[in-house]
Amino acid sequence: MTFERNLEKYAELAVKTGINLQEGQELVVRAPIAAIDLVRKITKIAYQTGAKQVYYDWFDHELMLTRLLYAPEEALKEYPSWEADGQEELAKRGAGFLIIKTPELDLLKDVDPERIALDNKTTSEALHRSREYRMADKVSWNIIAFPTEKWAKKVFPDLDAKEALDKLWETVFKMTRADREDPVKAWEEHQKTLDEKLTYLNTKKYKKLHYKAPGTDLTIEFPEGYLWAGGAAPNEKGTTFFPNIPTEEVYTLPLKTGVNGTVASTKPLNYSGTLIEGITMTFKDGRIVDFHAESGLEVLKRLIETDEGSHYLGEVALVPHNSPISESGLIFYNTLFDENASCHLAIGAAYPKCIEGGTEKTRDELDRLGVNKSITHVDFMIGSAELDIDGITESGEREPVLRKGLWAF
Repeated sequence: MTFERNLEKYAELAVKTGINLQEGQELVVRAPIAAIDLVRKITKIAYQTGAKQVYYDWFDHELMLTRLLYAPEEALKEYPSWEADGQEELAKRGAGFLIIKTPELDLLKDVDPERIALDNKTTSEALHRSREYRMADKVSWNIIAFPTEKWAKKVFPDLDAKEALDKLWETVFKMTRADREDPVKAWEEHQKTLDEKLTYLNTKKYKKLHYKAPGTDLTIEFPEGYLWAGGAAPNEKGTTFFPNIPTEEVYTLPLKTGVNGTVASTKPLNYSGTLIEGITMTFKDGRIVDFHAESGLEVLKRLIETDEGSHYLGEVALVPHNSPISESGLIFYNTLFDENASCHLAIGAAYPKCIEGGTEKTRDELDRLGVNKSITHVDFMIGSAELDIDGITESGEREPVLRKGLWAF
């Protein structure tokens, strides 16, 4: 009964806090078919909350694998125009987009990385217009996770399948605050903590951040008028929503050409069913000029070569090493959780909202300000208990931002 009650609260959290669904609003739910019970609860709550209509975008990892293994190459170059157009039309109408994710580890280990890259690029290009609505927070959107036995066994390898799944659900409920008596109120309180950090950073307006850790010596410069964001965000109608549940980060965008030095990842990156581990990257004037990975190198190479913008960074995120997710001591092999246990960077597109007036600016105006553009956006984790970050002011003075992975202010 406790599980069912927590699952109900999890669904309610996604609808009422994640999307903050409004009377008469449409809702799009993208989910794996395994998550049908959760989607049924979400649908009921959505209609009870006043949804005009709920639409579904189902997917299945095994079917995706079959397509990548056996479909003709020509099929990987095409994306259904009716689906892309439909997503854009729903975004124009102000629909909310709820995305339920579950990682499939090593799913594509036997697939040619070139076919994976081609399919990813085709999908990204087809959906970039609807994605831009979310990147600019013009619509409400939210991402949550759905545990499966396969994922649970990866996180808890010493437990049998059922015990591992039960443990993972318990952990997800805890990390998302869904196990609280009033999860919605708990998230309101959590936002106050994030707001304290945002106020400090947006007041300081450091010109640069300097990262130092084993394998990392990186300087990141910021553009004029940049802004830190985190947790809740308003859509273009002024409705507050949470893009990610869980979230422990504050983030901004770098100056596209202002990143220099070397950085090393501290957690595996599960990208499109391939685990990329031991990433190192070297930047010069913002561009990735050298990179390496202990595993998944070919997939990383194709990710970086997606387009011109994927050779640059689009996000800089700070997460203290004592966040609840980090203190769990777990590696989730799922970016939604791992990025909230660790400072991270993102290859690819920047969020326009992270610069003053950015969501109202044209693409040319954003380009002139140094806001990176790409059809991809992929986070990788670089935080640890050994990471120190200094803020560098306009006058060149240094101030501690993180020490040994913890906030220094």
